Amino acid sequence: MAKRRLITGPSTRQPSTNLLLAALPAADYARIAPLLATVPLKLQEPIHKPGEAIRHVYFPGGGFCSVLTVLEDGTMVEVATIGREGAVGVSAIFDGDGDGTAPRSLSMVQAASDTCFRMPVELFRQEMDRRGAFYELLARYTQALLGLIMQSTACNAVHTVEQRLARWFLMAHDRVGTDSFPLTQEFVAMMLGVARPTVTIVAGTLQKAGLITYQRGHVTVLDREKLEAASCECYRTVAGLLKNVTSGRRSSSKPR
Repeated sequence: MAKRRLITGPSTRQPSTNLLLAALPAADYARIAPLLATVPLKLQEPIHKPGEAIRHVYFPGGGFCSVLTVLEDGTMVEVATIGREGAVGVSAIFDGDGDGTAPRSLSMVQAASDTCFRMPVELFRQEMDRRGAFYELLARYTQALLGLIMQSTACNAVHTVEQRLARWFLMAHDRVGTDSFPLTQEFVAMMLGVARPTVTIVAGTLQKAGLITYQRGHVTVLDREKLEAASCECYRTVAGLLKNVTSGRRSSSKPR
């Protein structure tokens, strides 16, 4: 069995492939880099489980993770997608002693990556307590992430399955950096909160329109412009929120 790659302390001379870490001033990044371990993200690996305290905060360098709300009957619905633009587990800052009630959410890898930067939650809280550049950046990101979750909630309630699926394909396309990526019907159904036959119908509609191909658990984006037109406003709104994080501008509450 191959050994899990674990490298402590990424180079302080090179900018991180995670956009949050790369946006830090050089001195702050140099201080934080030794606190990080570099680990791979494996497809469908759970990195935070429902009801368990968060032990690490993850800064993906590629791929992306899905955050899913888990109901009592086991039903799961995706509420956020997080890639190299963000961090997974930032809610840990609100549980100072680690003994608070852990959320009933699951963070799972949906696109693998060789590089993810992992920070122990105790060190994450210490950095946040400094109230420096790291705190300011993560505070802006947390605000944007909350906006993303709120937008996803509204999207799931009022927009069509076709619009929601197009939005998700666009978000995945942004994060993986390639036109083709793996995606099972089972996960799409779970993500959208619909039955698998509905996924087959909707994906087929997008495919017939020449926007994507969807075969054997893989999606290929064929026409990005038309896919954006098929999506709802939520993709543009969320993309704007996330872009503002590393540009240093506070997210606007005004409608787009």
